[in-house]
Amino acid sequence: MSQHDNSTQDPRIYVSAEQLRRLGPRARSLTLLARQPAQSVLNGRYASRLRGRGLDFEELRHYMPGGDVRTIDWKVTARTGEPHVRVYTEERDRQTLLLVDQRVSMFFGSQVYMKSVVAAEAAALVAQRVLAQGDRVGGFVFGDDSIAEHRPQRRAVALNQFLSSVAKANNMLNADLRPQGSIELNDVLQKASRIVGSNALVLVFSDFDGLNAQSEQLIRKLSAANDLILFPVTDALARQLPPTMRAAISDGILQADFDARDPALRARVKATFLDRVTDLEDWSQRYGFPLAPLETQVPALDQLMQLFGLRGGIG
Repeated sequence: MSQHDNSTQDPRIYVSAEQLRRLGPRARSLTLLARQPAQSVLNGRYASRLRGRGLDFEELRHYMPGGDVRTIDWKVTARTGEPHVRVYTEERDRQTLLLVDQRVSMFFGSQVYMKSVVAAEAAALVAQRVLAQGDRVGGFVFGDDSIAEHRPQRRAVALNQFLSSVAKANNMLNADLRPQGSIELNDVLQKASRIVGSNALVLVFSDFDGLNAQSEQLIRKLSAANDLILFPVTDALARQLPPTMRAAISDGILQADFDARDPALRARVKATFLDRVTDLEDWSQRYGFPLAPLETQVPALDQLMQLFGLRGGIG
């Protein structure tokens, strides 16, 4: 499969690595820290779950007179007969894992941008902000045929490699794409669960095509040990098909006439969309992680600024 040449393409349809890198300076107003402005999607009960940088246990030491009694380890003190304290050091950094969906289902947009572009730009903004605050960043960029894995690192060159992977996967998409593989969202969620450990920040940028019961279990597992934020990318057309719409649709192999004048067809499309949204909202409430919904009619930066309660200019 060849990469699409987007050198002269509309940036609303395809992204380039340079386009994604240029977003970096504009990301400095973003914050995913626990203390959030009132209007932020992370405010309230979700903010309390965002661990942020924490403390790593370093060693036990004898208690010195005048020290903070709150640091005394009473179990060790009782066992040894001598007062001991636990010494902690602040974590130097934290790993952030971004899962960026660039499957063929993302190559759609009835408004301004393709879903694939919104996901790519939002992930690029967050990734560059994470690195700028001193944390490790990496993740998985996945299409229908391949998954590019980037272990979290705190290096600009590693971030550039990640952004290049996003752009490469994005440029693989086209209307005639015939995927040879069948990579599912669950495949990537499983990979993330295996490498991420705990106390990481996990961000998923996807339309969540293929969501099922297994997805719930994987998402529950990730959210139990880590801070999880899902960024569902949607298009207005999925919510409400125009009753006069007719189009030829294709999966890259087969083509069919799509006639939205059929009320039963419109109802099925809407029900599929609502089922997916409802599942995500239910899981968000049940397992205590936030949703940060993104749409195709507004630039990713503007949406992130609104979602995360940002104030002031983007400078």
